[in-house]
Amino acid sequence: MVNVQWSMASEDIIDAKGNERLSLKGDGGSYKIGQIGRTHGVKGEVTFQFTDDVWDRAEAEYLFLRVDGLLVPFFLEEYRFRSDTTALVKFLDYDSANDVQFMLGCDVFFPHALTPEAGEDDEYTWRYFTGFSLYDEKAGLIGTIDRVDDTTQNVLFLVGERFIPAAEAWIKDINHRERTIRMELPEGLLELN
Repeated sequence: MVNVQWSMASEDIIDAKGNERLSLKGDGGSYKIGQIGRTHGVKGEVTFQFTDDVWDRAEAEYLFLRVDGLLVPFFLEEYRFRSDTTALVKFLDYDSANDVQFMLGCDVFFPHALTPEAGEDDEYTWRYFTGFSLYDEKAGLIGTIDRVDDTTQNVLFLVGERFIPAAEAWIKDINHRERTIRMELPEGLLELN
């Protein structure tokens, strides 16, 4: 287990060896993975709706919640999955429904630095790519993938108001650490949306 401490003065996460792990200034070192929903029971559990299970794959010890505009680390005591997009989470030292009231509705973030490298044989669901930045080889940045519609045979990335087909033949590169996808879209496709 890595010993991690948070210094409010420096707004940095420091590991046990004194190395800076993540700057808390802005969101530059982290990305949104979900939101805290409501309380569950009376012992401090909350529902966590997530778009990326990276925190589980990385065996994270903590998550960041945006509280009053600041990213604040909260250490995980335990969690269990209710579905593929919802978990019940208990944070360390928050032992009652009253203790966690301030967390309700808070956005949850995960540090880029702790995102595990993807292996060649790793398999992901299409929903895993929610939150990735989508680029076209010619047009550049299209935007952030807000949602993935995988209810039909043709999977679609929803980027703002645009529906972009997630055709594997058009995907040229996926960078899991930077959370980017580069595609070579057919001429005129972006003008259709």
